[in-house]
This record gives sequence, C-alpha cells and structure tokens, in this order.
Amino acid sequence: MANPLYDTLFGRHAGKTTAFLHLEGGVTLTHAGFLGRAARFAHVLTKLGVKPGDRLAVQIDKSADALALYAACVQAGVIFLPLNTAYTADEVRYFVTDSGAAAFVCQPARRDEMAPLAKDTGCQLETLGTENDGSFADRATSASDKFETVARAADDLAAFLYTSGTTGRSKGAMLTQANLLSNAQTLADLWRFTNADVLLHALPIFHTHGLFVATNVTLVAGGAMIFMPKLDIDRLIDRMPHATAMMGVPTFYTRLLDDARFTRETAANMRLFISGSAPLLAETHVDFEDRTGHRILERYGMTETNMNTSNPYEGERRAGTVGLPLPDVELKITDPKTGAILPDGEIGSIEVRGPNVFKGYWQMPEKTAAELREDGFFITGDLGRRDADGYVTIVGRDKDLIISGGYNIYPKEVELLLDDQPGVLESAVIGVPHPDFGETVVALLVARKDAELDLDQITTDMAASLAKFKQPRKLIVLSELPRNTMGKVQKNVLRESYRDLFQPG
Repeated sequence: MANPLYDTLFGRHAGKTTAFLHLEGGVTLTHAGFLGRAARFAHVLTKLGVKPGDRLAVQIDKSADALALYAACVQAGVIFLPLNTAYTADEVRYFVTDSGAAAFVCQPARRDEMAPLAKDTGCQLETLGTENDGSFADRATSASDKFETVARAADDLAAFLYTSGTTGRSKGAMLTQANLLSNAQTLADLWRFTNADVLLHALPIFHTHGLFVATNVTLVAGGAMIFMPKLDIDRLIDRMPHATAMMGVPTFYTRLLDDARFTRETAANMRLFISGSAPLLAETHVDFEDRTGHRILERYGMTETNMNTSNPYEGERRAGTVGLPLPDVELKITDPKTGAILPDGEIGSIEVRGPNVFKGYWQMPEKTAAELREDGFFITGDLGRRDADGYVTIVGRDKDLIISGGYNIYPKEVELLLDDQPGVLESAVIGVPHPDFGETVVALLVARKDAELDLDQITTDMAASLAKFKQPRKLIVLSELPRNTMGKVQKNVLRESYRDLFQPG
C-alpha cells in the first residue's frame, strides 16, 4: 500500500539535487536536502509517540523547517493542523482541545506561555524556530535522514484546517489525501506549471493559499520556490527577476503598484501572476496590466475545498470574476431557501462538488449535514452568479446579505458603484440594525491617496443608480478597511463597530 500524497508531492523527488527552496541569505535547499530534513522530523514524531491518524497542531513561523514538518506529517501519516501565528494562547487552547491533538509545536519564545495549555490538554509540547533551533530541532539532530513512509489511502485524512470563526465557533475542516492531491494536480496542469518554474512565495503557510496551493502545486510540477518569511516589497522586487510566477493576495499587488521600482522590466521574466483569498479591485487589474503587460489571474477557493474556479491561463481573464469551474469541479447556483438550481445571471448560493471537497467538520455532524449535501454538493456560503459563458462572479457571503424592509440587498452591487465614484479607492457595504427597517445599508469608504471625497455628490449619484431601499443611509470615510491576514475585509468587525448607529438614544 502506498502513500499517494507523499509519493506524488515528495517521494518522487528523492535523491534529486535540484533546487527546491531559495532561502534568505543566498542559501538554497535541494529537494534531497529537504526530504532528508523531513525524514528526521518524521522520526521525531514517531519517537514522541505521535501515531498515524493523530493530529499535530503547529503554530510556528514560516521557514524551511516549518515546511519540512508538514512533509514529515504526510510521510508519517500524521494529520497536520497549522495555526495562524497571530492566535493568542486562549485561541490556541480551543484548537488543541477541539482537535484532540497528540502534540503541539510552537515558537521557542512562547514555550512558557503555552506550557499550561499543554498540561491541561494532555498534549506534548515541543518548539521549533526558524534557525534550526527549538526542542523539536534538537531531537532531530541524531535522527536518520531516511524514514519508511507510512502507508495511507487516498481517503485518509491529511490535514485539519479551522475556519476563521467570524460567526460562531471555528470548525475543523477535515481534508483527505485525495482532496489535496487532486487539487494540486489540477492546478499545476491548468496554470501550466513545470519543473522550470520558480515561484515567488511570500504567503503564510498556515493557510490553504500558501500551503496547499502554492507549495503543493510547485511540488507536483517539480519546480522551485523563492521562500520568503513574509511579505517584504523590497525583497519581492529584488527577487522577481529570478522568478517566473507569483501567488498573492490583493495587498501584494496594490503595494507593488505603489512602488515606482516595480516596472515592466522588473516583471519581464514572469509568466504568471495569480491572486486570491480576497476580491481584487477592477482598478488594480487595469493598473497592473498597464504597468507590466500582465493580466492578473484570479481564482476562487476556500478552507473546505481548496480551489473551485479559476480564470483561464489561455483565454480571457475577466476582471470582477473568479473564472470558470475547475475541470473536475461541478458548480451550480441555487436558491438559498429551496436549493433549486437558478438560471444563468441570477444571484444565488454557490454549491460545488468534486474531489477537492472536504470530508466534513471534525466532531460536528450537524454542521456537516447542514452544509454538505448527501449528493456531495457543498454549500459554500458564498453568493454569486454565473454568466452565459460560465464565468462566476462572487457577490458576497450569505451572512453579508442585507435584508432591509423585507428586500434583499447584495452588498457587492452597491460596492461596485461606490468604487467607480471619483476619489474612491475601495468600499465595504454592511447592514446594521434599524428600528424601522430591521436593517439598513451603511457604506464605509476609503479615499485614494490625496483625494477628498464629495459625500453629497456620491449620495446623489447613488440615488440615480440604485433603488431607494439599496441606497446607503450613511456614508463613512475610513483611512483603511479592517482585514484579516489573508487580506479579506472583516465585515463582522465593521458590523460590530456600527451596530448602534441608528439605535435610539
């Protein structure tokens, strides 16, 4: 019996002296060197008593060793549970407790902070730093660089990823070997990745985007990565002439455009720029193409499914859309209340089915049943529409839908009009409680650099373009919109901040 995920992503590179990770300081780690490190880590997991099917929770800084720990888990049959490095000890306690993690690896500097958590939950605590330091790294020093890969089936779990938990308790999405492998293979083919590619990797690796898309696609193709600890525009511009592709969130592209050093010449060696995790402004699309000659490729995915759609590599990349369903993914737009399939052009709930769709939520059978239909379609919670050519447009989250006076209002429709107003860089439209209408529309605006917004004129223009029930009752100018680490606007934060705006007293 084989281990499909390890064999395809990692094992096929055994003995190769080809470059895999270009690290800071001019250090390059080969495929063989990386696999040796991963094997040592797999031995450590075994010696700690972490067994196939156990969960390993990990909250460590991005490094070659952090990535090797992921590979070690795959090789040893251990379920990998990466956690955002911004989480507090209390937040980590929930994830470790809920997952029943057998062990927890944290940053060396946080060992004392995390020790009570480990004691209370009964999990083993180890540390791993970025400079071959920490107790886990120390244990690996004397371990063999060869490890007998643990047999796993395609349907065996490979990873847990917890949802962000902006509403209610975070849910642990269970991802199988087949989920991760099928998506990596499909994307590598769709985006034309080969062993000649060098990917600029400045994303975090506690998230689907940086770990299961960027890294897995590169491994499938046999290419290399310029592996940056974090987003650093100076380094990004400096290293770009040595790369062929980049995956990023909208922030990457807006910051590049804000830097005069980022020119057509800088991007001359690049063949592909990919954006995801949050919507890209139409203005960014236009400005980027004008600056570089490249049209950014947008795609759409989520924790529970990895990637679902993508604009084409060859063919029209339509700004404002997330492209077409992947070749092995079925997508339909349904009535949120009845589940009936809606015709092209109508807004409804996005549902997807395919080998990328997760197995369910850990220890939450009711939530799994509510969101994962018996026929395999997953109700994403996103609202969208599909045009006659099959291109999908996301109009918002189901939870972001505003119902005012009994009328449905889709924030994206209002945001697109606001973003076109003179001086407006971006906007966020939310629903807040209202004594007469239940909810009403509030718009938060961010101005372009050195621009002053004429709110009266914007109000007048909105009145000419939108039905009265859709028009923002209040326009508020902010210096910036609150975002999470992946660049998504945190509308839950905005709703909480302005929930009392229209309340009496």
